[in-house]
This record gives sequence, C-alpha cells and structure tokens, in this order.
Amino acid sequence: MPEWDEIFGEKGHVFTEPHEDIPRIADLFIEKGVRRVLDLGCGTGRHLVFFAKMGFDIHGFDSSSRAISLSEQWLKEENLIAPLQHHQMETVFPYVDNFFDAIISIQVIHHNLLKDINTTIQEMVRVLRPSGMIFVTFPVLSMGPVTKEADWDLKEVEKGTYIPQVGPESGIPHHYFSTIEIPRIFQDFKILELFIDDSNHRCILGVRK
Repeated sequence: MPEWDEIFGEKGHVFTEPHEDIPRIADLFIEKGVRRVLDLGCGTGRHLVFFAKMGFDIHGFDSSSRAISLSEQWLKEENLIAPLQHHQMETVFPYVDNFFDAIISIQVIHHNLLKDINTTIQEMVRVLRPSGMIFVTFPVLSMGPVTKEADWDLKEVEKGTYIPQVGPESGIPHHYFSTIEIPRIFQDFKILELFIDDSNHRCILGVRK
C-alpha cells in the first residue's frame, strides 16, 4: 500500500489551483465574519496559499509529512504564514474546542472507513465554534466500482467503502457517501448547499448547529 508521502513524493504538487468554488466560499466567509479557518487535509498547500493571501488566519494539517513540507516551502516562497501540523484526521485534532470559525476539506474525508470518518466529523464539530461554517467535498457514489475507477480493482470492505487493489491509491480506503447517509453523518450541521462540482464531487456548505 503506498502512503501519501510516496504519492506526494512522486507527484509533488498534485493540485496547484484552488477548487472552483473556493473564491465564492472565501467571499461568503468574509461576509459572515469568518477569520480563523482550518484546511483539513491541506495536501501541498493550494488552499493554504489562497486563504493566506486573502488575509485569513488559515491553519492546516495533513497525514503526509511530505505534503506539509511542500506546503511550508510554498508558503515561504510567497512570504506567507500558516501554522501547519502533521496529523491523522481519524484521531483527536490538535486544537481546543470552538477554535475555528470555518473548516474546509477538499477530497479528503472519504479516505477512511466509516467509523473513522464519523470520528473526523465529531472532531470537526468540536473544534468549530457554534454557527461556524464548513465546506467539504467528496466523490459521488457514481464514481464507484462501476464507472471511473473500475480499473482500480476495487474491493468492498464495508457498505459503501472500497479499497483499490491496484493503481495510484491502492490500499487506501474510499468511502462513497450515499444521499441517505449524508443527513445522518452531517447531522450536527445545517446544510445550506448540496451540489455536484465540475469534477463530479459532491460539495456540502453547512453551518454548525
């Protein structure tokens, strides 16, 4: 099974441009008085750089030390500052309760078993202030074994969760949320928007209840 360090070590900055909806989300954050933002699974820094340039107090963590290193390098090159941590999302987040005004997580939280995803969501609730905002994306069910990733030889290990046996992310869990699951898993949030982006990922904009 490749670790994320191997993936980032081989590919470097996998993404460099912000998610297509991030400029709109950032403007909304400003309108709602959001100041401190967590990039959960920050990768190599594309959203850290974007939010830091806009003046947000942006923080990030990632399970890949290589990704953190690349993010730090990019921030330094741009003369920007963002506190970063090497951390696993299925464990207790290294922040106090109600620390953040908003959390973004782009194509990250689905890379786990459902019990670990639930832990991640619980931690998001804990570190987010009441009425804090989230913007989260993950693949839709149609990206599962029947279509796009059929050549990954996906093995179902629990309902809705598959592990590729081959390919660039072999051994890494991929959970495909059903529309029935979403209200239950995100029950601590009021969902303001639920839509599919241009890369066929489902997007949730929500507010902590």
